[in-house]
Amino acid sequence: MPCGRSTGSPPTGRSWPPSRPHSGRPSTDRTPRRQWAADHGRIQRVPVTIPSALPARRILEGENVFVMTEGRAGHQDIRPLRIAIVNLMPTKMATETQLLRLLGNTPLQLEITLIRMASHDPRNTAQAHLDAFYTTFEEARGDKFDGLIITGAPIETLPFEAVDYWPELCEIMDWATDHVYSTLYVCWGAQAGLFHHYGIEKYPLAHKMFGVFAHRVLDPRNRVLSGFDEVFPAPHSRHTEIRASDVEATDGLQLLAVSDEAGVYLAASTDGRHLYVTGHPEYERDTLKAEYDRDIGRGLDIAVPRHYYPGDDPTQPPMVTWRSHAFLLYANWLNYCVYQGTPYDLAAISSHTAPPSDED
Repeated sequence: MPCGRSTGSPPTGRSWPPSRPHSGRPSTDRTPRRQWAADHGRIQRVPVTIPSALPARRILEGENVFVMTEGRAGHQDIRPLRIAIVNLMPTKMATETQLLRLLGNTPLQLEITLIRMASHDPRNTAQAHLDAFYTTFEEARGDKFDGLIITGAPIETLPFEAVDYWPELCEIMDWATDHVYSTLYVCWGAQAGLFHHYGIEKYPLAHKMFGVFAHRVLDPRNRVLSGFDEVFPAPHSRHTEIRASDVEATDGLQLLAVSDEAGVYLAASTDGRHLYVTGHPEYERDTLKAEYDRDIGRGLDIAVPRHYYPGDDPTQPPMVTWRSHAFLLYANWLNYCVYQGTPYDLAAISSHTAPPSDED
């Protein structure tokens, strides 16, 4: 079962990416270069496909992250995975870059659609950027996607129903049941998804969960955690929490990773079509620092992010300790939760689409 517990050797999956439907060739047809790579066991990084003018392109190319413009991608005889990102963060351009960095490190070509909330008026992103690179849910409603990412938002202290775009977000989550094969929910997005789908509440914390914390893998045979160390670090930045006891008491959910300090980190639906991450594996080296400096500048009573600066000394440059597991989490989601199960014909996606078994 993709994105579920392994019962033996991982499934080989189909030859991917397959030919485009209009090519007239069978889905196992390959270009000579891809056939050579397959025959020699060579894995090639295939890029995310983005608009050539997207600001994230220059940053990612400078980091040697493989991105491809739409024009070049159109000449490749494959069907890319279609991934939609509902970007709820106020820092939309930074979040785009962070997520595309993680998505661009797999052998799969991805076609990215950025979605914004029509019922919310963003104050921190230029309208020209939104008009150029984003679509509204209403415009995307008729499409189907292999994967969907719903980001966090710095609004976790508000009741869900008090969020101005909550009705629209609920509509998106319901729509995804029949239009998306697998959905990844991040931080507040995870809290929103767990509340909407399962009625799991979030609880206020006495102090902000802020820093980089060690997490334990609870089920090493679950493919989402394939390749993970038994203990791994990940950043958190939130004022509320999901309780492990609530996840464990809910039918259809599995708790996958927890922290003695930070609590629940990773949970998934047992069919692998919903993955909930309560932290921020996509964060860059200086993201927590920027949040800390911002709050100090505002005169807020904020503690130094834990286990982030050497010796918890904010005068020292922070160390990145979570990057490899962040890449691995997104690669595993794309491979096991999306690619191994999504139908070649996206029209076949529905709420009843079942993941293939290991015998398929």
